[in-house]
Amino acid sequence: MNDLLYLDDLRVGDTFKTASHTLHADQVRFFAMHFDPQPFHLDDAAARQSIFGGLAASGWHTAATTMRLLVTSGPPLADGIVGAGAKVEWKAPTRPGDVLRVESEVTDITPSRSRPDRGTVVMRSDTLNQRDEIVQTMTATLMVSRRPAQDVGRSSRRAS
Repeated sequence: MNDLLYLDDLRVGDTFKTASHTLHADQVRFFAMHFDPQPFHLDDAAARQSIFGGLAASGWHTAATTMRLLVTSGPPLADGIVGAGAKVEWKAPTRPGDVLRVESEVTDITPSRSRPDRGTVVMRSDTLNQRDEIVQTMTATLMVSRRPAQDVGRSSRRAS
């Protein structure tokens, strides 16, 4: 049985849950140093004086962690997680020690009219911490392949 999911296997309302990842202070600082070098991501004292009141991960670090979780333990889409656009909202700061996981839901499916071998799927992914607080919401439009002609009729429905 093929464990990969194609456009034909997905339904609106399908949900997926990822594994988790613990964010450590050294990861927060490393990411910030290289990609978002603002004081509240790098320095404990400066962070305590900021609107965050303590060290906070960059929103882009949260987004990158979300992507890692989706790719390694999220929906097993046949061609991977191929984005065609996204809206990202940061709902609460991600802190060192947070244990992040992602819960996703398919909200729309549109077969392509001009490219019959694919379509788009809109997936809402909430990134939650260990207290079940949503720290980020990403609504992404993904390009997803149709099932190859020789596989039509075979479904690998794995959505929860």
